[in-house]
Amino acid sequence: MKILLILLSVLIGGRAEFDRTVHDFGTISQADGPQHCVFTVTNTGDEPLTILSAITSCGCTNVKWTRSSLEKGQKGTIEVTYSNEDGPFPFDKTVTVYLTDRKKPVILHLRGVVK
Repeated sequence: MKILLILLSVLIGGRAEFDRTVHDFGTISQADGPQHCVFTVTNTGDEPLTILSAITSCGCTNVKWTRSSLEKGQKGTIEVTYSNEDGPFPFDKTVTVYLTDRKKPVILHLRGVVK
């Protein structure tokens, strides 16, 4: 699978530009319930761009992403939900995003402190 993703990223793809790669929730309470954030990716290249996969670092995060190819100038999203069921502690969760424009994935971070 990894070889296929690398091959696809070399052969196909636009150019991905993320609005940010870190989302800091700050200090939150367990009583606040699940926390959501959205990362936006824009295709700034001339070729179509596809988010191939988005993999979370643990079962406490869920992810949904734009499945259709993004044409030049189009935006897609990676929506992440942190369950916020454990704590209290600081957290730094990751989402590994594979795209058609690069050989290496982009790592997105969710950070904060649960009180």
